[in-house]
Amino acid sequence: MASSLYFILPALGGYTLASLYLLKNPQILHKKKRAAFHCTHISHRGGSGERIESTMEAFTHAVEQGTGMLELDCHLTRDSHVIVSHDENLLRQTGHDVTISSLNLEELPLYKDRLEVTFYAGRYSTGTDRKFTLLEEVFRKFPKMPVNIEIKEDNSLLIEKVSNLVKQYDRENLTVWATADSTIMNKCCRTNSTMPYSFSMRRGLQLLLLYYSGLLPFVPLGESFLQFYLPRIFNRTYIPEERLLKNRMVIYLLEKLTMRKSLFKHLVNRGIQVHLFVCNEDPDIEVAFEAGATGVMTDYPTLLTNYLHRHRSQD
Repeated sequence: MASSLYFILPALGGYTLASLYLLKNPQILHKKKRAAFHCTHISHRGGSGERIESTMEAFTHAVEQGTGMLELDCHLTRDSHVIVSHDENLLRQTGHDVTISSLNLEELPLYKDRLEVTFYAGRYSTGTDRKFTLLEEVFRKFPKMPVNIEIKEDNSLLIEKVSNLVKQYDRENLTVWATADSTIMNKCCRTNSTMPYSFSMRRGLQLLLLYYSGLLPFVPLGESFLQFYLPRIFNRTYIPEERLLKNRMVIYLLEKLTMRKSLFKHLVNRGIQVHLFVCNEDPDIEVAFEAGATGVMTDYPTLLTNYLHRHRSQD
């Protein structure tokens, strides 16, 4: 046993030194990704704190405030139209307990005239536009604006139609696949492999395991974006439904495990953009950027624009 330590300890030491060196210098093993865009300002659901979420009015307002990316979700109507909506069931958004997939396009109800902001408990948004919009309308109105599309349901037809619209409007380098589900992400990438994509939940966990085991610098990564919650928003501006996430110790450990500057810096040096969400107060925006985020997702595009302007002028 003692003799084997003479081989094991030097090997472990060499592995550790190589891992740490390559963590700081990933370009030695990996070619840096070249994205068509880089954004620091991302509008969650089009900026759901300042206008009714995911409406054309919200997207237009966010673009006018200088956002660098629109974040949205898509679902499919019964007559196969791709609708921009966070929820498949419309009870929260409209007061009607119906699903998008059970309705034709012309049957969709209007949004409520006053809607609570999911990531800012007790705050509400209003607007003059209460109509659901088509993904195609967003692409047509904002042809050069990067769009992050989250696919929440395992629906091959939806994925195919989203991909076809992306191709039709020649925006494959400006549109990002996003989903928490690895099975859905695999389908998205098989359907359109030319679009950049983000880490799923499972892949995010694998990323952390690779980081803490020291293997990350040696492993190729296909993803171009890491998008993750800023843990400090839990139970303050965002009240999660899951009981586990209501536990302070769980949130503390989550923050300590995930908000690692060296991890984020490594990803950025490999050309992977890091977006933290959903930051709806100045202190949260500041913490996100200090942690190493390249971009921040917010429900308040005006707030984030003002923050960025102030800090650029100070710099």
